[in-house]
Amino acid sequence: QRRFYPMGRLASHVTGFTDIDHRGIAGIEAYYDDELRSRATPLELSLDVRVQHVLRDALQAAMTEFTAVGAAGVVLDVTTGELVATVSLPDFNPNRPALIDPETLFNRTTLGVYEMGSTFKIFTTAQALEIGSTTLRGGYDATHPIRVSRSWIRDYHAKQRWLSTPEIFIYSSNIGAAKMALDIGGARQRAFMGQLGMLSRTPLQLHEVTSPLVPKKWRPINTMTIGYGHGIAINPVQLAAGVAAVINGGIFYPPTLIKRSAGEDIVGTHVLSPATSEKMRRQLRLAVVKGTGKSANANGYMVGGKTGTAEKVSGRRYQRKSLISSFVAAFPIHRPRYVVFALLDEAQGTARTIGYATGG
Repeated sequence: QRRFYPMGRLASHVTGFTDIDHRGIAGIEAYYDDELRSRATPLELSLDVRVQHVLRDALQAAMTEFTAVGAAGVVLDVTTGELVATVSLPDFNPNRPALIDPETLFNRTTLGVYEMGSTFKIFTTAQALEIGSTTLRGGYDATHPIRVSRSWIRDYHAKQRWLSTPEIFIYSSNIGAAKMALDIGGARQRAFMGQLGMLSRTPLQLHEVTSPLVPKKWRPINTMTIGYGHGIAINPVQLAAGVAAVINGGIFYPPTLIKRSAGEDIVGTHVLSPATSEKMRRQLRLAVVKGTGKSANANGYMVGGKTGTAEKVSGRRYQRKSLISSFVAAFPIHRPRYVVFALLDEAQGTARTIGYATGG
């Protein structure tokens, strides 16, 4: 007997593969090795092969167009926490383990931790609205950059004026988000990040999951930079699960790769009120219609979303030309069912994008 993977590369980082003695050494094969040997019925994953195909094709095309070194993508059911698709590129053929390039084994969706940039403004805005430190009619002065020690917090496309809370989100103002985060406070911000599962290792059914990188001391500068997605690094699955909780009515469901049974009682944690969740769905829709996510305004779908761009860290310095470019979306935004997250690692701008390699 031998293992055969009819889908080949399609879900290689999830399925994993076995060694010559049929022992699971990666992915689901390793995590459920003992159970798969004794189980009388199939182990059904939450992945949908059709969605997996589409996501992989789209990421591969984008990776090629923008000459990126890697890509990652997740589609998550916001009502159950089930991962409908999860793709990490480059991938490998599990049918030929002896020929696998070790570098392709790295699962960017669970082992890769990234500073997610402006997608984190989703959490900052949601928490500020929830605790009442600001309102949709409130706002902050974003006229001037903020000097912090030897560094500056600036806006990418500065409006240089007072911005309302929705404008801070739509135009992705780092200055506004930093001031908003300071009003929330470090202790409350950290507690909220913990509720969203972003301060600990995700309890997913894979051994290839790493812990996030979080500040040892949560100083005011950390509070400010985390407000716009720098100074904390998480994996794509954590990001998708957190966004799902913000837009599904305020309930955090732990992500899973195992299909849930019909009628199964899913235990979730209330992290936001339904009213705040509804306000955030409106902000996400505006960011697509009027803000940095206009390219996601697909005909026939009510899409809401947020762009994210972050410089990669090398040593103790940020590399300006090495970007993590991402976009997180939910649809249909008036009654969300799915969160879609896509990330390109070190994308390069093209003539079509006028040289830009940012999340938009």
